[in-house]
Amino acid sequence: MQKGMEIQMDITQKIAEELNIKRQQADAAIKLIDEGNTIPFIARYRKEATGALSDEILRSLYERLNYLRGLEERKGTVLASIEEQGKLTEELKAQIEAAETMVAVEDLYRPYKPKRRTRATIAKEKGLEPLADVIMLQMTKRSLTEEAAPYVNPEKGVETAEEAVAGAMDILAEAISDEADYRSRIRTLTAKKGNVVSTAKDPEAETVYEMYYAFCEPVEKLAGHRILAINRGENEKVLSVKVEAPVEEILRYLERKIIVRENRETTPVLKEVVKDAYDRLIAPAIEREIRNDLTERAEDGAIRVFGKNLEQLLMQPPIAGQVVLGWDPAFRTGCKLAVVDPTGKVLDTTVIYPTAPQNKIEEAKAVLKKLISKYHITLISLGNGTASRESEQVIVGLLKELPVKVQYIIVNEAGASVYSASKLATEEFPNFDVGQRSAASMARRLQDPLAELVKIDPKSIGVGQYQHDMNQKKLSEALSGVVEDCVNKVGVELNTASASLLEYVSGVTKTIAKNIVAYREENGKFKTRAQLLKVAKLGPKAYEQCAGFLRINDGENPLDATGVHPESYAAAKRLLEKLGFGEEDIRNRNLDGISGKISDYKKMSEELGVGEITLQDIVKELEKPARDPREDMPKPILRSDVLEMKDLTPGMRLKGTVRNVIDFGAFVDIGVHQDGLVHISEMSDKFIKHPLEAVSVGDIVEVQVLSVDVPKKRISLTMKIK
Repeated sequence: MQKGMEIQMDITQKIAEELNIKRQQADAAIKLIDEGNTIPFIARYRKEATGALSDEILRSLYERLNYLRGLEERKGTVLASIEEQGKLTEELKAQIEAAETMVAVEDLYRPYKPKRRTRATIAKEKGLEPLADVIMLQMTKRSLTEEAAPYVNPEKGVETAEEAVAGAMDILAEAISDEADYRSRIRTLTAKKGNVVSTAKDPEAETVYEMYYAFCEPVEKLAGHRILAINRGENEKVLSVKVEAPVEEILRYLERKIIVRENRETTPVLKEVVKDAYDRLIAPAIEREIRNDLTERAEDGAIRVFGKNLEQLLMQPPIAGQVVLGWDPAFRTGCKLAVVDPTGKVLDTTVIYPTAPQNKIEEAKAVLKKLISKYHITLISLGNGTASRESEQVIVGLLKELPVKVQYIIVNEAGASVYSASKLATEEFPNFDVGQRSAASMARRLQDPLAELVKIDPKSIGVGQYQHDMNQKKLSEALSGVVEDCVNKVGVELNTASASLLEYVSGVTKTIAKNIVAYREENGKFKTRAQLLKVAKLGPKAYEQCAGFLRINDGENPLDATGVHPESYAAAKRLLEKLGFGEEDIRNRNLDGISGKISDYKKMSEELGVGEITLQDIVKELEKPARDPREDMPKPILRSDVLEMKDLTPGMRLKGTVRNVIDFGAFVDIGVHQDGLVHISEMSDKFIKHPLEAVSVGDIVEVQVLSVDVPKKRISLTMKIK
């Protein structure tokens, strides 16, 4: 137990240093995580304990905690294994305990790891180890043929002295390869001075990987998006990829370490052994490790970008209070339409055929005019898929003929087909076909992007790069964490939320989410948060984790409509009494400005028996109950006219919406069918390392057209407006 405690304390200190936080903050966060609290709950309701660590820092802490605990566990296994073999020295034990990475632990374990039969183990079975020791000592005065003569033994499979020497050389090569210090030094040299080289398997073939047909870049300078592109080209059998190491420098280093005496008999043999150890045993393993390390770093970077993009997309402000027409464009099968009321309820669906091959434009317009008039539609939400451009032309023509103001917006339909064909969509719209479901989703994505997009696997939302080429488990975990943080930041209306939205709420599992919906259907609306405790499988711990994030807007207790946690209700009520207000003032939203009535937060928090940060949060919630953080995000651009690529000219200024951010730039929707690219070099007059320093998904930016290539469908933009 004491040993475990020492390790735990080391981990805490290490995490605190890495994340640049205080030791007690790390300690408190680890304790809360170990008690089964979720990251959103700790970030929102345990600020006093952690010193208000953000959910981002808490997630990094959680990740490192798991890695370092896994590392300690592995050290324990390795130490036990070496001890069992009777080979554990104090020095080796200290080295293993001090190792800071899995790679370092595995390097130290390599000589003691049970091996499959190798050339060296076979040579040892033939009794050639003493001969290897003689060669390694480098002190023999006799020729190696003479030294090897006693080891010739046909019964053991050693027919000649040459065979005996060759076996001894195999033993030495493996011993050199197993030396942790050598591996560590060679790994560092290769990472610092090596190059990643890629060549084309067929230089004549036209592919998207042409820039990598004769490519060479230093390992330490290779950008993440290039690593992932090269990996993909290799997997698709288009590229051959290798790491070119500084071989001569590595061989000289090994020779200096191994050849300690000048001996004309042993020196040439040991040079051969060094070359064999490197070429056959060390180099392939180091190359694999470096490629894996590069890939892991590139994936981590890509996942971070993907997560940031996803967060921005999910946090786009809802367009409330409008009847929206969702439009899923298509050619042959027609455009599916769904009319959705401001609460997300589907009022009507139909199909029109304004696009090729039918081209029934006038007929389609007549249907649209009837729908707009009947349901008072004010907004059309058009998916950006196949036939989107042709549909947009029809919409713009229609808007000019309408007596009322209707606008349209093109929404990213990534993942809509995944959702439409899912079990969830079938349960939600059992009588709709996939097109009708997709059209309904187009409309709802605009009304509440978060509530709609949580129904889709985050990986399918399409705001990343190379998402199919990376560790899917790691990607899923990271993106689920982003969705979880967004859902809990916004809060969820308990009486209208779908099971797919509820399952992202802190402390709520898939099963509990379904049980909440089932309870609601059976017993009617929730009147209080406390009723949650009657839901099957939702016990006191889950209630503690989820209650503050679930809102009841017209319940019995007005505090249930706020982000105040039930554990703080008593303090909130006493605060209101002290300030001369009652619960009805929460309901009537009469509490704006109460923060100005508290002159001394420290004193007030002591009187109420809560922490100062908690008191500030309670006041913030009472002033603006359940304020939606998405209100601060830029509103989407609604359009009523269309531009075509041929209308664009260099120098033209436009406003656009950032659709995707990648390592080398950002794609911006400027109202034509093709998104334009702002390269990282065109984002800012000051140097930026990554596009995310300048823009995020959903940002509204002003851009200027640099160039337009209609045949290749490429638009180059700049944000450095002259």
